[in-house]
Amino acid sequence: MLRSALLAAARSRAVRAAVEAGPFDPLVNRFVAGTTVDDAITAARRIAPDRLVTVDHLGEDTTDRAQAEATVVAYRKLLGRLREEGLADRVEVSVKLSALGQSLPVDADKIALDSARQICEAAAAAGTTVTVDMEDHTTTDSTLGIVRDLRVDHPWVGAVLQAQLRRTEGDCRDLAGPGSRVRLCKGAYDEPGSVAFLRRSEVDRSYVRCLKILMAGQGLPMVATHDPRLVEIARFLAGRGSRTAMDYELQMLYGVRPRAQSELAAEGLQVRVYLPYGTEWFGYFMRRLGERPANLAFFARSLLTRG
Repeated sequence: MLRSALLAAARSRAVRAAVEAGPFDPLVNRFVAGTTVDDAITAARRIAPDRLVTVDHLGEDTTDRAQAEATVVAYRKLLGRLREEGLADRVEVSVKLSALGQSLPVDADKIALDSARQICEAAAAAGTTVTVDMEDHTTTDSTLGIVRDLRVDHPWVGAVLQAQLRRTEGDCRDLAGPGSRVRLCKGAYDEPGSVAFLRRSEVDRSYVRCLKILMAGQGLPMVATHDPRLVEIARFLAGRGSRTAMDYELQMLYGVRPRAQSELAAEGLQVRVYLPYGTEWFGYFMRRLGERPANLAFFARSLLTRG
């Protein structure tokens, strides 16, 4: 119920205006590196010595083609900076297709695919890779179709699957082939019970089933979770499948369990940090609140003491 309410609030202009005007900088800055590409580069440079990074230029649900084109320009600029700063061997980018035109009323998939191709070409020139984020279940088929098309020329393009969706075990089997990079996460969208597991315990069990498929496959599993129990299960499954530390990644969000991230990296594991930046941080921020009750309590106290 609480998570659903927060995700509904994320779609409210009034709530967005109140949050953006509120005294929430310490909490927002915990999850978002900043608003500019310089902020992203500074944070990536700080993390890169012991961990890998994937940078997300925040934005989603674009309904204007000019905005989609501006997003491509922003990613090209970011990738150019990664090359110039010597970070491209440690830092890749993550892309939401809805920011590239996937929600446009006409030729949405074609525009999103063409936009994503431009970003992939810029990533190849910089010497790094791209992972295509997954959004709500209505976009899953479109997103996976675009990933398949991108992989024709750029086989290193990463895909994201969400364990909360009932279909994901099948998608894992389809995507567990040689060279396939797959990030498995729990899912941060408010989905109906007809397509998704609603109980946390069901999502966790689905996550383990999906992880078993990916670890037994021939691709690179990217294990996106902050749950210590699931991290240990991932390590066990990797060992059982004779995978070395270089044969899978653990992925965590910027600002979430940073000490654990460093400790896991110090053990020799590959840890990648999902690092978002940009002015369109509101939707991302609200999903993080929905995942962590302690953050919601801080948010509520700040809201009540405004003024």
